[in-house]
Amino acid sequence: MEGIFRTDIGKLRAHNEDNGAISEGEVGQMLALVADGMGGHQAGDVASEMAKEAMLKHWQEISGHFTPKEAEKWLLETVSKVNKELFSYSQSHPQCEGMGTTLVAALCSDEFVTYSNVGDSRVYLYEEEVLRQLSDDHSLVGELVRKGQLSEEEAEHHPRKNVLLRALGTEETIEVDVETVGWKNGSVLLLCSDGLTNKLSDQDIQSQIATNQPLETVAEKLVEQANDNGGEDNITISLVRHETKDVSLS
Repeated sequence: MEGIFRTDIGKLRAHNEDNGAISEGEVGQMLALVADGMGGHQAGDVASEMAKEAMLKHWQEISGHFTPKEAEKWLLETVSKVNKELFSYSQSHPQCEGMGTTLVAALCSDEFVTYSNVGDSRVYLYEEEVLRQLSDDHSLVGELVRKGQLSEEEAEHHPRKNVLLRALGTEETIEVDVETVGWKNGSVLLLCSDGLTNKLSDQDIQSQIATNQPLETVAEKLVEQANDNGGEDNITISLVRHETKDVSLS
């Protein structure tokens, strides 16, 4: 596997509240993260940084290969722990009261990808020339789309598009979406903040990934295009490409 992380402040924001990482484990499995912080002053920066560092700390304690069920259990338990750590910190630091962050995380092996999601940052899988969104947006408009009350196009321009229904660190407990999918040689996993998806359509993203250029080039082109389209928000991307023998999920 090959992975790359890229974050950009965008064109209008005074500071970058996004964070994330790519980290390879001892036995070749890889963890990818993207977090989009929110809160008054610079509390969003604190929330996304804390989420990243806590996830990496727990990841570095791991030894041995995960099975899909073990990966799902680890992500569910770890994201829940990190949520409590963030919530506790915000309660004891008044300047960070109300802080929170989205978090998408993916544990990648040769055979499978297990991903978790809280918030409206997204997980996509590009496979057989098609890009599909794996994660559900935990946002007001995302829920209205799922209920058939809004179209995808209407959601793109809805005035309450940025209202989240779930975020890490805002409550003592959190519901975490966790799923596993198989993937194969040539597939590309994309984790990103809404600074990318608010500026680029899925087709725009698919077109860039389909060029099969080095991941660094793909990431740079995606960031550049989002900035060219306005760049009102921070833009953050984690990309992982499957480059080993073709195997299927059992």
